[in-house]
Amino acid sequence: MIARAFLRALAQLGDRRFRRVFWLGIGITLAALFAAQVAVLWLVRWLVGSDASLPLIGPLPWLGDALGWSSLALMIVLSVFLMVPVASAVISFLLDDIAQAVEDRHYPALPPAPGVPITEEIRDALGFFGVLVAANLLALVVAGALFLVFPPAWAAVFWGVNGYLLGREYFTLVAMRRIGRAEARRLRAEHAALIWLAGLLMAIPLTIPVINLVVPILGAAVFTHIFHGLQGTRPGPGPDQ
Repeated sequence: MIARAFLRALAQLGDRRFRRVFWLGIGITLAALFAAQVAVLWLVRWLVGSDASLPLIGPLPWLGDALGWSSLALMIVLSVFLMVPVASAVISFLLDDIAQAVEDRHYPALPPAPGVPITEEIRDALGFFGVLVAANLLALVVAGALFLVFPPAWAAVFWGVNGYLLGREYFTLVAMRRIGRAEARRLRAEHAALIWLAGLLMAIPLTIPVINLVVPILGAAVFTHIFHGLQGTRPGPGPDQ
């Protein structure tokens, strides 16, 4: 089921609606990261001020600029790490477009999805972003400590954590469109191993620059296929049938 879902999702990456979500998601992600960098730079300069000084040393007029540019450099480094959580959260907000494109192509006999209220979509996207960032920061600390003992361990921690989170969240969001939150959680718990494995296969490409920006879109499509597979929905005639 997972292999079939991945192959079908890959074959549809050229879909016009996929491309629209991709460019919109990347644009919002870059804008959010840029805004965060500007905010951090402004905050550091505001806290330090122009009359910074240290005991026994005296005034240091250059300290504000030095800390400001240092924080900017740190944010640029962190943005590489934060790109995945931000892009994933943005795509989760736009997930309905991806799921609908998959259903239109592969499951055309389905009735319209009841969908999820916009307030719940926003809440879920923000919650997903918060969990992803917190979990990845913790994983970064743990992986860093393990790296000193056994270098390959960082990959296992990163893939394991993100595989679980991406599988859990994307499957739930896809399923909620059709069967509601409570039933989506029940179905997710019933097939937890399958969903984690699919999420793990998504998490592995997250370590590859540029390709990792496509992963959230691919994941939304993959879990749409997995959900319908678990529901027993038979694909209808389509370009690849």
